Amino acid sequence: MASAPQSLPLFYNGLEPLSSQAHADFRVRPATKAPFLVGQHAIPLTVDEFVLAQRFMPIVFSVGDDAIPLALMGLNEGVNVFVDDDGALINDQMYVPAYVRRYPYMLARLRPDSEDLSLCFDPSSDTIGAFEDGEALFANGEPTEFTKSILDFNRMFEEAGQRTAQFMREVNELGLLMDGEFSIQPQGSETPFIYRGFQMINEQKFNDLRGDQLRKIAQSGLLPLLYAHLFSLSVIREVFERQAQRGLLPAPELTI
Repeated sequence: MASAPQSLPLFYNGLEPLSSQAHADFRVRPATKAPFLVGQHAIPLTVDEFVLAQRFMPIVFSVGDDAIPLALMGLNEGVNVFVDDDGALINDQMYVPAYVRRYPYMLARLRPDSEDLSLCFDPSSDTIGAFEDGEALFANGEPTEFTKSILDFNRMFEEAGQRTAQFMREVNELGLLMDGEFSIQPQGSETPFIYRGFQMINEQKFNDLRGDQLRKIAQSGLLPLLYAHLFSLSVIREVFERQAQRGLLPAPELTI
């Protein structure tokens, strides 16, 4: 399963602050493929996305004290059944997590002692550079409307991240997380495929919450998010079957 972010977040090979001086002639080309997504099976998810994402992929939580929500795009390391080998979506009607759509940009602190966030980008991305075509990032030394829309999206993503952190604090305070396990035994197989290494909501503890606790989480908006997570688990078999159809199943009894 996914671990906590390291020195650079998932997908990013580097971060460079976007500057009207250094990048005055930079343009952005539309992305039709996401090669960085190939082989990535667990994508960070915000609570704002639970209701949309639960229709397409299971939502689980990473292990450890600083658990975060994850959308499973595959059930094993190195497997993503929602994109082809080039990173193109197999189904263009599916929901794409905001974490994916944010790349190659992100808001980051340039100095550890500062609370200010600056719009940065991954210079290794082939969608941004000194191209002759594409959307301009700056005009006459000022950000274009296109750049402002990128900044707005990243601000909204940061705000959703704060709501997600609050959600996780409430879930932990209620003691609702437990070690998860999926067991799938396909027809004709003598041994089940068992997946571990993640966390999920303990339905028994959820059902045993006191009336005052239920009222509190209903008023805070937590209740529909918990149900969205639980509903999403029904999609696990669909993801498993996609892996089977593409010949991407490992030996039974391997963890996520």
